[in-house]
Amino acid sequence: MSADDQLTRRQRDDLRTIAAMIIPASDAYKVPGADDPAIQGDIVATLGRDTKLVVAALDHLARLAGAPLAELDAATRDAVAQEFRKSGGAAAVTLVRVVLQCYYRDDRVLGSLGIELRAPFPKGHVLPDGDWSLLDPVKARGGSLRRAP
Repeated sequence: MSADDQLTRRQRDDLRTIAAMIIPASDAYKVPGADDPAIQGDIVATLGRDTKLVVAALDHLARLAGAPLAELDAATRDAVAQEFRKSGGAAAVTLVRVVLQCYYRDDRVLGSLGIELRAPFPKGHVLPDGDWSLLDPVKARGGSLRRAP
């Protein structure tokens, strides 16, 4: 479920700023920061049941900051983030989890970690068409009938 219509412009801007603080871009590892537009789009598109807690976290963050996070200097932003971490509770934990979850499923990040971007089977082993011999053990077991729930 998309939260696109449930976040205000300021909340989206604050989400992008705090995401960049959680995971900044790295040229050394050739990965984007969590503020990357594709990752931000994934966050907003998949918030679902976490929307209320994320909105609460962003509202709490806005109260602590008193201004849009992007407009604050780095030292003030860090102080606000530390206070948010201490007083944000479950909403802050949810916000961080959502950012991490979407970041670590991005193909560029997975590739930088050495994780293959394909299914692990058959790992280059091509099965001939029509070769059903892999199912022989299953067929040998015979059928079983079960009552439907």
